[in-house]
Amino acid sequence: MRKTKLPWGSPDDTEQAFYDALQQADIDRLMACWADEDDIVCVHPGGPRLVGHAAVRAAFDAMFANGSVQAHPEKVRRLDAGHCSVHSVVERVALMSDDGLQQAWVVATNVYAKTAQGWRMVAHHASPGSRTEPVEVLTAQPVLH
Repeated sequence: MRKTKLPWGSPDDTEQAFYDALQQADIDRLMACWADEDDIVCVHPGGPRLVGHAAVRAAFDAMFANGSVQAHPEKVRRLDAGHCSVHSVVERVALMSDDGLQQAWVVATNVYAKTAQGWRMVAHHASPGSRTEPVEVLTAQPVLH
């Protein structure tokens, strides 16, 4: 199977493509966001650690069997270190329930590496969801006079 190509771009471009693919339930586009490394890692909320392309793809295929995933990244915090970029995001997820459309929030960490093919995801780790938006705790820096 031919892999969908993504432009070099930036970690932000790859992250946007990842969430777009989730929202469209496009498995080929989603897998194109991942690096070609055998040891890529993905953890879905409350799930096991998935290692490698086959395990990651199978999990997303199973998810997409129920439709798209309406996850929207918010409150992105970035740590860029040369050929690696770590993004901590709050995912706002729209869920259909018996009571209608509901919101849930998931805290996720996305790790990107700069490869010969451009910026690609090497890890995605998502916390269990919550019905309330998570509080962000910041450490205040002391003011020196």
